[in-house]
Amino acid sequence: MTPTIPPSTAAHALWLFGAEGGLEPGGFTLQLLRLLGYADHDNRRKLTSIYPAEAAAVQMAQLDPDGIDTLQRIAAGGAAIYCDRCWGADGPFEQQPDGSYRCEGCINKVHSGGAT
Repeated sequence: MTPTIPPSTAAHALWLFGAEGGLEPGGFTLQLLRLLGYADHDNRRKLTSIYPAEAAAVQMAQLDPDGIDTLQRIAAGGAAIYCDRCWGADGPFEQQPDGSYRCEGCINKVHSGGAT
């Protein structure tokens, strides 16, 4: 499930990665974001269960080629709901049984026999 990333969390992640639009987090949040960035799979999973928005922001910055741009849009007050499959911000979105969101394009790919 893709959590909603608040603008402040997006701004803190941007700061951590040295990107424009960042805002320096407090000490605890800074250490948390660093831990999420360096954690192995098991520990990241544990932290994600408690801090889903922070984990999503760090993952977006680290793994998504458009992640920094997306975080900048969120930090500037843009859309906070994204497709759990492609991270796209263009809806419409449909909430899935597991609580995640899929954009219309990804839903159509699944229904037409494309990869999930």
